[in-house]
Amino acid sequence: MTATISEETRLRDAIVRVGASIFDRALTFGSTGNISARLSNGELLMTPTNASLGDLDAARLSRFTAEGVHVDGDKPTKEAFLHRCMYCERPGAGAVVHLHSTYSVAVSILADVDPDDVLPPLTAYYVMRVGTLPLIPYYPPGDESLARAVGEKAKHHGAVLLANHGPVVSGATLAEAQYATEELEETAKLHLLLDGRAIRPLTPAQVEALKTKR
Repeated sequence: MTATISEETRLRDAIVRVGASIFDRALTFGSTGNISARLSNGELLMTPTNASLGDLDAARLSRFTAEGVHVDGDKPTKEAFLHRCMYCERPGAGAVVHLHSTYSVAVSILADVDPDDVLPPLTAYYVMRVGTLPLIPYYPPGDESLARAVGEKAKHHGAVLLANHGPVVSGATLAEAQYATEELEETAKLHLLLDGRAIRPLTPAQVEALKTKR
């Protein structure tokens, strides 16, 4: 099965738009962060290495076969394996967003978070778009052990937080992955703003009720 030219063009343009939106709102900076999306034939489009999300060229995005082989476009990001881990374990994923967003990274550095679920259920939209958020232990960039750790958690979670690094978030569509990433960042910000104060998170019953609304 081959993707149509119009499908690929639309997806390339969408990645550029989302990247610019994320960058312009300071959710990432410099050449940090990367975005990928999957075509109907299983091929992947991904932002290349050393590229600012605020200044992407649709024609130069890295393209991979469904098997993960780089076949076209600029040299791929060294974090491409993070995206492939999510797609392999989440067949319904159509896009993945990985950022070094400030508040999410800050939370990933805290010593007292629950590694099975980093953030409390502060809002309904966080629960619906992210759910539970496991923390992946720190591994140096490019370490293959990181790929295995992410893949293991991705079997049951659409989003993970890399310790001292940042979030990796999947979605059925690029828009869903973007919105979930933004909801995660805002919840991380709320969590830090409320530090030291008594909070009233959603109850387990309220969280359970929201699972049917995702």
